[in-house]
Amino acid sequence: MKNQDIRAQLSKIEAQLRAEIRLELLQHHIDNQQLNTIQQMDLSNLIDYLSEIKLSDTCLFERLMRLDAAVCQLDLGLYGLCSDCESEIEVSRLQQDPTEQRCSVCASRYQQEHRHELRLNH
Repeated sequence: MKNQDIRAQLSKIEAQLRAEIRLELLQHHIDNQQLNTIQQMDLSNLIDYLSEIKLSDTCLFERLMRLDAAVCQLDLGLYGLCSDCESEIEVSRLQQDPTEQRCSVCASRYQQEHRHELRLNH
């Protein structure tokens, strides 16, 4: 897949996440002017802002972090490489989720190692 196509997919995901973030922030009674300012933030500033207002423990925040990592990897020429073992992530995994950070072997290992943490959080 071409970088241009990947970037288009990631941009689409970013637009979806920003729409979800807007809805989440509306629930926190943030005014429209501030919402517009937040919507103009780049990903790293948006991540910092969400951390400041204590939204870093949400699924939405996790998805935003994965998106930011994928964009950074694409910029560095490392997109599609597993964050753990650095082997290529299977194309099918990236097609399913362009923000995927691990190959299937490392993803399985990661889930096994963090299974206990997941249960504690829910």
